[in-house]
Amino acid sequence: MIKDIQQEILRIKKEKGITILAHSYQAEEIQEIADYTGDSFRLSELAKTDKADTLIMCGVHFMAETCKILSPKKKVILAKEGCGCPMAEQLSVDELKQLKQMYPDYTVVAYINTTAALKTECDVCVTSSSAVEICRKIENDKILFIPDCNLGEFTAKQIPEKQFKLIQGGCPIHAAITEKAALEIKAQHPDALMLVHPECVPNVTKHADYIGSTSGIVNYAMKSDAKEFIIGTEISIAEHLQYVCPDKEFYPLSKHLICPNMKRTTLMDVYKALNGGGLEIEMSDELIEKASVCIKRMIEMG
Repeated sequence: MIKDIQQEILRIKKEKGITILAHSYQAEEIQEIADYTGDSFRLSELAKTDKADTLIMCGVHFMAETCKILSPKKKVILAKEGCGCPMAEQLSVDELKQLKQMYPDYTVVAYINTTAALKTECDVCVTSSSAVEICRKIENDKILFIPDCNLGEFTAKQIPEKQFKLIQGGCPIHAAITEKAALEIKAQHPDALMLVHPECVPNVTKHADYIGSTSGIVNYAMKSDAKEFIIGTEISIAEHLQYVCPDKEFYPLSKHLICPNMKRTTLMDVYKALNGGGLEIEMSDELIEKASVCIKRMIEMG
């Protein structure tokens, strides 16, 4: 049944000239029918140069927004309506404006995992893989980092000469993983290298052999000579790695590392999106223009 649906999706998207984007946290059966897979910003950049006029994003709302910002002339559809991101939505525009009034001489750095509306109030965006490099390049030595305090603290530690103001926010899934959980699984698999996302709390990342973005974790595991790995990010990454590296063993750091919003998108949702379903992302020209400023600066600096 799954193979039949996949074949039908492949037929329809080819017939209609539609490109499918699937975030790394999507299920294996969705990644298999996608034109591009990877981190959210990478998908947006690939979509920008793709020849298709219609894009289907298998991910969450802010990712589809970023696609629309970078490809404003294209039709962007979120495969499953209602898939949000708690981190992206936890800080409002008004709250950020208040923070900017409190810290007027700080450069506002926003994690790409933010809404388009929030990006209009930021100076520059960063990804988990570019945060250190871009923050180091910023001329100002005072940085207001939003919304993930764990990624912000990880970045700040690499640039001690700068002053960071962090707010209490971040990914509730990554942040919920405890040091106890990390130590327990390391004890169960003493020969395994622990690869952890910087959205995890410092008490977890301090035990890691490698700290990096989702793509960084994947690349590290694929290139490493080690045979066992503890994967400290969304549980699907351990599954995907097992497919591409069958000679290696991958253990999720915790069974609780599951993003419910990512798991909401099914193969049938993709099928329906190809046939008029899903949510089309509609944004005003003004919003696109204002939100694109910090993204363009990220591209220039990164």
